[in-house]
Parts: sequence; C-alpha cells; structure tokens
Amino acid sequence: MSLERLIEEIRLRAERELDDERKLGDAQEKAILDERERRVRQLVDEGQKLAETDAARERAQKLASAKLQARKLVYETRERQTAQALATVRESLAEFTEDPEYPAALKRMVAFATDRLGKQLHIVGRAEDASVLRAAAGKNFDPDHPVPILGGLIAETPDGNRRLNLSFDELLRLREDEVRSLLP
Repeated sequence: MSLERLIEEIRLRAERELDDERKLGDAQEKAILDERERRVRQLVDEGQKLAETDAARERAQKLASAKLQARKLVYETRERQTAQALATVRESLAEFTEDPEYPAALKRMVAFATDRLGKQLHIVGRAEDASVLRAAAGKNFDPDHPVPILGGLIAETPDGNRRLNLSFDELLRLREDEVRSLLP
C-alpha cells in the first residue's frame, strides 16, 4: 500500500467516525430537545389541570356559599314570619281576655286545676282577673301576688310540690313548635 492510499483511508475513516459522532451528537441533541418538549408539555398540562381543579373548587365553594346564604335568608324570613305570627297569636290571646267567654274559660281552668291537684290550691293570676278568679276559686285565689302573664292562671299545691301553669304564656310556649309547624 502506498502512503497516499493509507492517508486517504485514515482520512476516510476519520470522516466516517466524525460523521458517526455528528449523527450521535445530533441524535442526543434531538433526544434532549424531545425530552425538554415533552417535559414542557407535561408541565403545561399539569398547570392547566391544576388551574381547572382550582377553578372548579372555587366555583363549588362559591356555589355552596350562595346556597348557604340563600338557606340563611329563607330561615331568617321564616323566623321573622313566625315571630310576627306568634306576636299576632299573643295579641289575639290578649284580646281574648276581654272577651265575654274569658271568665268561663278561667272557671274551666280552675276546675281542671282542682281535678289535677286537689281541692286545696294556691291560685294566682293577673290583677285584672282578680274578681273572676276570686269568684271561681274562692279562698284558693291569692289576690296579693298578681303575676305578669297574658291571661290564664297558675295553680300549685299549698306545700309547693306540684304546680300547674295554665297561663297563656306557658301554654303558647309549650305548643310553640306545634304552632311553628302550622305556619307557612
């Protein structure tokens, strides 16, 4: 072999190796760029999903807050209406104390209390009802201790062990839940 041919062969082999190295470098550069592109896409997708999740969570929180606020307003409205209705009931009971049937109702209350607690009673009521209660309960009525109630009476045994509160206030309080359920 001649020297020129040997040089030519070394040059060709060097060019081939250099070409292989370029191809390998290009392939590695392409792989790195592809990996970078894939990672960028992945990060963008994760960011979008996170943003969508956060937006959905925020929408759900705002919706839940709005629903809670609406329920609160409905509840407050119902309570206001119920309070107005109960005030109307209280007014009606106060008006009933001036009705001609009220003394008969007090007499029935005295009879009921006597049946429940016995003949020996201590009965108190409003100062305005003193004459009717004295007539219905006799010596069992205590006019010296009037109570601030809408109407009705309160009876208890002389020893104070048993008490029957037939005041309109107490009867309304005991049936307030029932009255609330009847209201719209």
